[in-house]
Amino acid sequence: MRKLLFLLSILLLTTTAFSQNGNIRGFVYDKSSGEPIMFCNVFLKGTTIGAPTDINGMYNITKVAPGNYTMMVTYIGYDTSAVDITLKAGKVLTQNLEISESSVKLNEVRISAERAEMKTEVKAAAIKITKQDMEMIPTIGGEPDLAQYLQVIPGVVFTGDQGGQLYIRGGSPIQNKVLLDGMTIYSPFHSIGLFSVFDTDIIRNTDVYTGGFSAEYGGRISSIMDIKTIDGNKKEFGGKLSANTFGSKLFIEGPLSGSGKTSFVFSGKTSYLDKSSELLYKEPVLYFDEKGLPYSYTDLYGKISMQGNNGSKVNVFGFNFQDNVNYEGISELNWKSKGIGSEFILIPGNSPVLIEGNFAFSSYTISLDEVSSPLRESGINGYNMGFDFTSFQSKGKVKYGFDIHGFSTDFTTYNSVNSKIEQKDNTSEFSAYVNYQINTTRFIVEPGFRLQYYGNMGASPEPRLGMKYIASDRMRFKVSSGYYSQNILSTTSDRDVVNLFSGIISSPEEIPDQADETPYANKFQKARHLIAGVEYDISRKIDFQLEGYIKDFTQLTNINRNMTSNTDDEFIIESGVAKGVDFLVKFKSKKLYIWAVYSIGSITRNDDNRTYNPHFDRRHNVNFVSSYKFGKRDSWKADIRWNLGSGFPFTQTQGFYENLTFADGINSDYTTTNGELGIEYADLNEGRLPYYHRLDASVSKSIKLSKSSNLDMTLSVTNAYNRENIFYFNRVEYERVNQLPLMPSFGASITF
Repeated sequence: MRKLLFLLSILLLTTTAFSQNGNIRGFVYDKSSGEPIMFCNVFLKGTTIGAPTDINGMYNITKVAPGNYTMMVTYIGYDTSAVDITLKAGKVLTQNLEISESSVKLNEVRISAERAEMKTEVKAAAIKITKQDMEMIPTIGGEPDLAQYLQVIPGVVFTGDQGGQLYIRGGSPIQNKVLLDGMTIYSPFHSIGLFSVFDTDIIRNTDVYTGGFSAEYGGRISSIMDIKTIDGNKKEFGGKLSANTFGSKLFIEGPLSGSGKTSFVFSGKTSYLDKSSELLYKEPVLYFDEKGLPYSYTDLYGKISMQGNNGSKVNVFGFNFQDNVNYEGISELNWKSKGIGSEFILIPGNSPVLIEGNFAFSSYTISLDEVSSPLRESGINGYNMGFDFTSFQSKGKVKYGFDIHGFSTDFTTYNSVNSKIEQKDNTSEFSAYVNYQINTTRFIVEPGFRLQYYGNMGASPEPRLGMKYIASDRMRFKVSSGYYSQNILSTTSDRDVVNLFSGIISSPEEIPDQADETPYANKFQKARHLIAGVEYDISRKIDFQLEGYIKDFTQLTNINRNMTSNTDDEFIIESGVAKGVDFLVKFKSKKLYIWAVYSIGSITRNDDNRTYNPHFDRRHNVNFVSSYKFGKRDSWKADIRWNLGSGFPFTQTQGFYENLTFADGINSDYTTTNGELGIEYADLNEGRLPYYHRLDASVSKSIKLSKSSNLDMTLSVTNAYNRENIFYFNRVEYERVNQLPLMPSFGASITF
């Protein structure tokens, strides 16, 4: 009894002592625009107490003794800001701050911000991308684009300039989840793979998790791309108008009231490549075909932001993305993606808990009309809603929340014998998660758990674990692992090399049994990840990262491309393993930026009958990027990007034969009837295409027109030495079709 009373007394004294402390939180904003500043340092002068700001520009300093302090904010490229505060016992003080850009440009903000996050977050298999990063690679047409930057990320394989797709560490495109302010984007890239649907000027930050992501994310078995957009300038109007040989763009932002609390953003960009290519890129200038490049698109995005005095805010946004590929008289493909959503952050009065949420409705439709085939169509539409709660601790934080997702799919196609195949389905998903981050002097540990529930298909319990060991101020070791699942799948087979039409359906409730005729335990797809790596700061300007990964896709649902009748299974169940090692070296100084990546990997699939390499299995991949500023006031900039990739697998042709179909049954006369051309194939994907390599380069000039206005001109060239990289080979016509040839472009933009 005495021991119990003693323990209770100690607990009471400890609780009382903690209750005497207070918390300090708030946001740091750019004074000229009102935009939040990510990853700057906020601390109490004369102490070691402080915290960095997060993606929202928010900082949170917990368990601070009451008293008077001077709070400081420092960030490379900005002047230091200070404010006097008084913290009372047991209270939560909200203190927002503004900082101004320094007249002395050190131009090293990016690496410092990333290194600060490396020491406070596990972030295994994660790459952070900002607008400044995207401007470091050659800009095709003069405008940087997320699609072009993603191609240089470690572990990412890009399969082609026309209709190409991104495969991230062994995962197919449908296994990569793309989020725009919490909303799922089903088609983030246009049919010509040089451009994404996102305008670079609206992007604040993009986190790409190539595997091993935490319990906060789910619903996909390969990767996550989390894009956050800017709120818009709350102080003054501004924007950009640009035009180039591929397309044009308008971007504007500004305040909606004089209070400095509301703002708007609008972006519209369009391509006229289908028209300009007929003049610039077809024979005899540069050969494609008599129609040039039949690609066109239009992307519209708008957002309104409203901010409270304590930093709480609400955003409402909407988009409309359209894509068209029209081979006149042969085929026409169209897809449309549109949606409206809202995202909010709430700062409760005297509670240390941060509340975030989102609600959105979106739809995606795609159709392919071919002369030789009936119309194929696919669509998905639905809503998603989520709430996240973050409780800040003295050494870490707890983040938990839930998501609700309901959607319907509608798919129509025809198989090889012209039989109609339809699937219409309504389904829902529910998930809840908790992620606990523990920070000590040397360790950051993030255990997590996610429960993913798929309508009538059951639940998927998914434990996650991330860990980082800070060996020294320069070296850090990291590891992450977890279980992952997903419901939706693509209507194209992973064995199809070229296929612009890619619909989306939910996982079928009826799937084939295992080889031993026992049913699978789950109807949905499953995977396990293991990531391990090291980060080493070679010097103040040079970073080195090495990561190894294994993705064990224990269950994959794939379209049965060999289906010839309605009695055959529509789907096949496969398993697979992706494994590899990625090396990354970054150098950044005031004038020179270098990014060098080497990846070696292997991807295998097994369908119970054979083990094969899918068509996106690239064993070796090299990316070298360099950007150099020169001239008066560094107004000139030269960028290059060189990519080298080993050949993709393909199925070889063993021979041709006459295939007699006996269309008239027993009345067919095989002695006089002409049969169809039959092809005898070798084993699946046993061959390898030639190596791929391409050099892109650009040079740009910036002219200062006024204090807030610039004229930027860019001359760029894609495939500078005109390498003939194979796109695909027509077996019957014995004709080779290549990727993009040498393509020069010129663009100009005015920023105001």
